[in-house]
Amino acid sequence: MSTTPLDGRQIVLGVTGSIAAYKAAELASKLTQAGAQVETILTPDATRFIAPLTFQSVTGQPAYADADLWGAQAHVLHVGLARRADLLVIAPVTAQTLAKLAHGLADNLLSLTALAATCPLLLAPAMDAGMFAHPATQANLRLLQERGAIVVGPEEGHLASGLVGRGRMSDPQDLLGHIRYLLSRGGPLQGRKIVVTAGGTQEPVDPVRALTNRSSGKQGLALAEAALDAGADVVLVAASIALSIPIGVQHIPVRTAAEMAAAVLDACAHADALLMAAAVADFRPAQAAQQKLKKERGLPSLALEPAPDILAAVAGQRRETAYPRLVVGFAAETENLLANARAKVQSKFLDLIVANDVSASDSGFGVDTNRVTLLDAEGNVEALPLLSKAQVAERVLAWVTARLSGGTGG
Repeated sequence: MSTTPLDGRQIVLGVTGSIAAYKAAELASKLTQAGAQVETILTPDATRFIAPLTFQSVTGQPAYADADLWGAQAHVLHVGLARRADLLVIAPVTAQTLAKLAHGLADNLLSLTALAATCPLLLAPAMDAGMFAHPATQANLRLLQERGAIVVGPEEGHLASGLVGRGRMSDPQDLLGHIRYLLSRGGPLQGRKIVVTAGGTQEPVDPVRALTNRSSGKQGLALAEAALDAGADVVLVAASIALSIPIGVQHIPVRTAAEMAAAVLDACAHADALLMAAAVADFRPAQAAQQKLKKERGLPSLALEPAPDILAAVAGQRRETAYPRLVVGFAAETENLLANARAKVQSKFLDLIVANDVSASDSGFGVDTNRVTLLDAEGNVEALPLLSKAQVAERVLAWVTARLSGGTGG
């Protein structure tokens, strides 16, 4: 089972009086499923939209309202909540609560807890567009951000008033990504720059057709997420990715092998590691047609030429500059898996190669699992069982982390 920076972390989720409170229940559920321990505080107005029992049901943890402030735990409840929190998230946060936070008012359990907390604060505003744009609200947001608060959203869309504008609370899945990224900072790769490539390049035949491959980019995205989880600063050079990009990466979209080569060489100028998971074309049309090829004109002849060899170019740059410090390649093979992988380690001057047989139905392109073998430059070989691509990524990043910290990587 893969792990994330949310595993075992204590999160206090504040919910204020907005119709977007129903999204908070989804966020609480997602955080819990990701391994976090979520305690919820609802303001009096929030309980008009959603009940504490809803949050208790999806988190398995207590959900508090103002009545609990004067209950058995009396005035120390907010202190206990604040002290054990790794992160305080208020989603949705209304203009009223933003004003209280900005000016240190503490007249309910949530604002008391926020004032007592020393952990990071993440705010997800939700209100009508006019309220959000009001100078008072903007001034309060600026003040909170100057104090270190992280503000996510709001988004453009249809609002409860029937108007369209900026005021919708960010999607719970996006908030989960921001929370995951925030809690990953300070990991073992803090301060390290990791470049990851993903997806399959497209080499144009004519304005509407291209030579490409079956890569979905799933393994590359899993590597980017694992590097983020380890605290790294991640640059993702991605081709033909239809999946969601992890929150926190610097995303550089490309299309062709030539575009990817240029982006990778630039990104690797001071990188600690390159994880070359993209399926880069070996060949490309020698000359792309300027107009769409029409079948009425007969069967076209397609001359091919070698596409840029990115790993060879990286090896050349590395000899001159010593960057990137580590290079991890990937070998998608249909035969002679280990022999081809060993040859690639030597010819491309790789530190590690991740080899997988893409002819297997449960491994490789388009599926969520991989069965790979790790081969390093010293000749060590480790065959991994069938794992999720997230688990494969964690194993690769564990090797990279050990090498960068002076370990063996085994």
